Parts: sequence; structure tokens; C-alpha cells
Amino acid sequence: MQDVYIIEAARSPIGKRGKGLAGLLPADLLGKVQVAALERAGVDPANVGQVIGGCVSQINQQSFNIARVAWLSMGLPEEVAATTVDSQCGSSQQATSLGAAMVASGMEDIVMACGVEMMSRVPLGSNMAGGAPMGDSYMSHYQPTSQFQGAAMIAEEYQLTRQDLDAFGLASQQKAIRAWEEDRFAREIVPVEAPVLGEDGQPTGETRVIDRDEGLRATTLDALAGLAPVPGQEFHTAGTSSQVSDGAAVVILANQNAVDKYGLKPRARIRSTTLVGCDPVTMLKGPIPASEKVLSQTGLSVDDIDLFEVNEAFASVVLAWQKAVGADPAKVNVNGGAIALGHPTGSTGARLITTALHELERSGGRYGLIAMCCGGGLGTGTIIERI
Repeated sequence: MQDVYIIEAARSPIGKRGKGLAGLLPADLLGKVQVAALERAGVDPANVGQVIGGCVSQINQQSFNIARVAWLSMGLPEEVAATTVDSQCGSSQQATSLGAAMVASGMEDIVMACGVEMMSRVPLGSNMAGGAPMGDSYMSHYQPTSQFQGAAMIAEEYQLTRQDLDAFGLASQQKAIRAWEEDRFAREIVPVEAPVLGEDGQPTGETRVIDRDEGLRATTLDALAGLAPVPGQEFHTAGTSSQVSDGAAVVILANQNAVDKYGLKPRARIRSTTLVGCDPVTMLKGPIPASEKVLSQTGLSVDDIDLFEVNEAFASVVLAWQKAVGADPAKVNVNGGAIALGHPTGSTGARLITTALHELERSGGRYGLIAMCCGGGLGTGTIIERI
């Protein structure tokens, strides 16, 4: 098995629902980031073996193998094949894992992993509009629950209070605001030109360049404490839950054959990557076993990791994960997370890998661990090593 290198990782800004990126088709947003990542890496698109993309709501404008549609929409070589996968919120991290397996085996020398979700245009759950897939057979084994219910159950299990969650939500916003003030995200962002929408939601004929994340909100603990909880639970609010967002991200992977042949520059090595299953009722505890597995596979301890990127689907998910694995909170989501930045579901896994790579380069750290919870009881985990 060959080493798998990250050659490039880039992402769009994360747009708020109905705001800066909402005028773009999903294929156009992802395609713009695909092209920018190739240009930054110095990779001829004809040398990409395959494209593997993640997307959760694969319906309407995100249907018909959106990773392939995005590639072709940019006039890129039709001979390069693409696949779109759905591992719920971890889709693009799983796309990266599948790409890494292809590259390590020598099946392909270069693979583009990516993801997109335009939640402004294709709301989460759209592909279940005709009915959920869980029937009597499923319900004879498991109680159907929502992610909101799962997050509340995790808060109760790990004895987290509303005050704990509010403090975490505030910290996410503060860290993200500081990161933008210090220009930490600039190198990973692909500025995107997008149509301007009017108050009626229709294009005005003008365009503008979006180059910053739109979800950041200055707030206080008092303000967060005053927010009403999500219906049906007492813990999470809009201030401690991930935001509905638009975004795309790309990670380009290569093995030594490609590095030598095309003169590419490796920036990090993928040391381990996994997808695990967990209880689909509480649903969101997957980052715990996923982290434990990739640490075990590499022989590293939690103390060896310099940086953690754990998706902030809900504040309780990250706080419970910290308690379970014993991670130093000072190393976790140091530039904020989905509570502040947003969570375009199908792209977040690749976005987290992108952010981890650039932050390791900025800070001089060696190891980064990326983990996500996923709907239906899954967890993704990846450890990267900066070169």
C-alpha cells in the first residue's frame, strides 16, 4: 500500500441560507471549487483518475450524480469519471476515505474528493418528501428519532447543562470571529462570484464576489440564554446548533507515483481514515468510536494530536466527545465550527479536512484528527500528518 498525500484542499466560503451563494446552482458552486483546487495544486484535470463527491439531499438540483455534473459543467475532461456518495453529514469525509483507498492501492494515482450542499435550494430532507424509508421492520429494532432528539439524549447522558451548551456556542462564535480577524481562513477559501438575489429571491442581473463565511454572529451568554430551545427539548437552541448553509469543498489526493511523475508537492499524509456505525437512536455519538479507531490504527494517543476538528452539529456532540476521548479543549475547533461558520452537510467533511490542513500549516502542528457525527448512527474519522 502506498502513502496517500493531500496535494491541495480548498473550500468555498460558507453562505447563509438565502444569502450570498444562494443564486448559484449546486453544480456551479462545486465546479468553481474543483477548478480552483486543480489550479492551485498544479494538477492537469486529465490526470485525475476519478472524482468522488459527497452530497446528502440528492434530489432535484443535487441529483443525477452531482459530482459528475459539477465537473462537466466546468468543461473539464469527460473521460474522468465521478461518483456521488451519501453517508449523511459525513458524506465528503467518506468520499475522501474512498479516494484514499483507491490511491493507496494504486487503483488510481490521483483522486479528487469533494462535497457540496446548497441547503438554500435543496432543503435537508427534501429527498424524503415522499416518505421516510423506515418501515415496520426498522421500527421493530429501533425507535425512530430526530437528530434534535439524539442531541438532547447525549446532553442528558453526559450530564451537560443548558449553560454548558451556551458557553460552547459562544466560544465557537468568538473563535471564528478571531480567526477571520487574523485572516486564518484566507488561504483555504476560493472566492466565488455569485448572482445577487433581490428581495423576491430572483436574480437582479448583478453579481458579487463572496469571499467570507456569512454565519458569524457577535453574541453574549445573556443573549444565548434568552433563546428559545428547539421544540421538543430543553437543551439546544439556534445558538448551540449548526446553521443551515451553502458550501462546497475539495481535497486532492495523490500517491508517490503521481508525485514523482507530475512533480506535485505533498502537504500532508493521511495516516488513517474510517467510517463506523453506532446506535441510530442517539444517532450522533459516532465521533467517539471513530476517533478511538483511527487512534488505535495509527498507534497514536489523544495527547499526540495537535489539532481536532470535530463537527459542531450540536454543542452536546462535541462536549460529549471531549469527555469520552479526553481531548484537550484548547486543541478543539480552534477557529470555531459549524455553530458559527455553518454546516452545508454534504461538504462539511472535506471542509473540516481543508481547515485542519491549513491550520496545521499555520500553527506548525503535526497531527490533526477530524471526526463527524452522521444521521442514522454513523461516525467518520481521519488522522492527517502535516509534511
